[in-house]
Amino acid sequence: MIKKEVVVNKDIKVIDLLLSESFSYNEALKMLRNKDVRVNGVRVSKNEALHENDVVVYFCKEEPKFYEIVFDGGDTLIVNKKAGIESEALGKILGVKAVHRLDRNTEGLLVFAKNEDAKVKLDSAFKERLVEKYYLAEVVGRLEVDKLFTAYLVKDAERSLVKVFDRKVPNSKKIETFVTTLKVSAESSLVKVQIFGGKTHQIRAHLAYLGHAIIGDGKYGRREDYQKFKQKRQQLFAYKLKFKDIGIPELDNKEFKILPNIVRDIKIKID
Repeated sequence: MIKKEVVVNKDIKVIDLLLSESFSYNEALKMLRNKDVRVNGVRVSKNEALHENDVVVYFCKEEPKFYEIVFDGGDTLIVNKKAGIESEALGKILGVKAVHRLDRNTEGLLVFAKNEDAKVKLDSAFKERLVEKYYLAEVVGRLEVDKLFTAYLVKDAERSLVKVFDRKVPNSKKIETFVTTLKVSAESSLVKVQIFGGKTHQIRAHLAYLGHAIIGDGKYGRREDYQKFKQKRQQLFAYKLKFKDIGIPELDNKEFKILPNIVRDIKIKID
């Protein structure tokens, strides 16, 4: 049995804390039922509120794994990153160099360089848009489109968020987000998203600006939607990377794709 201690740094509930540690919702519930969680030395079995400086100790059979290897080459490594870890932190764990990033709670394909030469080539490839990035997202409401959306994004570093505008404003950067609807239901839509370049929180903020926030996104979504769908993790997945000729033979003109759980049970071919 593994024992781990976490000092809480903000108001949060027990289950949300365990989710941030990369446990699934069902795993978190089971840990509470088994009283494998202690708050300030007291065993708890309910989803209690936690506050800054509370000390949480939990017990588990094995620590959650933050990644799965998808491709392991001589110069590069591609993994399926799980929610709950920063891209740079995962790179340090694996002993490789990050060349692009996914938000902490975004899952999906992430490519790393194993050496400086590969990093230089990959950095150049992403900058020159020689790597196509595709995502799947489940969003609030009926969104039926197959369209390129253009807007302008301003980063607010102090608040760790971005704002989207329909016109150029001071310190803004142009963003392009192509959205294709795959499936629509009464209350939500499954969409495929391709971004060109890629800025901080671009997909999350742009979709929210369009009135269709990603389900489970506590930062850019509406509180009532967050409570309604009861999804503790943002439903955004980096599902495909398509490389052009980037000067790294093991990746040149290759495509890597994984399909998350939200699409495995629907009868739609996803390119």
